[in-house]
Amino acid sequence: MQLLDTPRLEALWSQVAPRLAGDDLSHDADHVLRVTRWAVRLAREQGLSTELACAAGLVHDLVNVPKESADRPLGSELSAVAGKELLTEAGFTDAEVANVVDAVRTCSWSRGLAPASPLGAVLQDADRLDAIGAIGIARNFACAQAMVARGSPGRLYHPTDPAGEADRPLDDVAFAADHYRRKLLRLAASMHSETARAEAARRHAFMEAFLHELVEEARSVAHSEAPTAG
Repeated sequence: MQLLDTPRLEALWSQVAPRLAGDDLSHDADHVLRVTRWAVRLAREQGLSTELACAAGLVHDLVNVPKESADRPLGSELSAVAGKELLTEAGFTDAEVANVVDAVRTCSWSRGLAPASPLGAVLQDADRLDAIGAIGIARNFACAQAMVARGSPGRLYHPTDPAGEADRPLDDVAFAADHYRRKLLRLAASMHSETARAEAARRHAFMEAFLHELVEEARSVAHSEAPTAG
């Protein structure tokens, strides 16, 4: 499947791509293109415009607000504002721009908004699918490394509670693995389409298995004897 199959989408991507170069692999061009492909697939299954779904995917993460920032919930709103100008320049009509911008505005988990249109539901499902499973695990730790590079102290997991199962406040800035209980393991239940729900269930099971293995490996290290001086 050729993703950018219309002149308007080619023009849009030529504007979007240069803005995606950064130091956070969890929100890079590959993430944007994966979300876009899922949005197009889900839109096609539901009889929606694949061109608008593709456009929404391309602009959904134009502004990446750092996870540790208090402004993190504004990321989707800022991306919607930035996307509006690019969509217009690429030749989309006012009505089409409004539809795409509205979908982008509601796609973020941290914003906590329900999609107001079928296109919004497609984009939200696509974005959340990319946050879970093997790719989600990789993105989570990439995001944690990016925060450390910006000066936030952080560790891969809590030393005595790797999977975040104990009675303590979860802190996914300090402990990357806390993000699973705080967000990622809740995403499968939020999917809208049958296809997204099925894929999310498979990815959710993989994350559960990963957390089980993380606990086992962390426990084996914690219980091993410290090396003696030679």
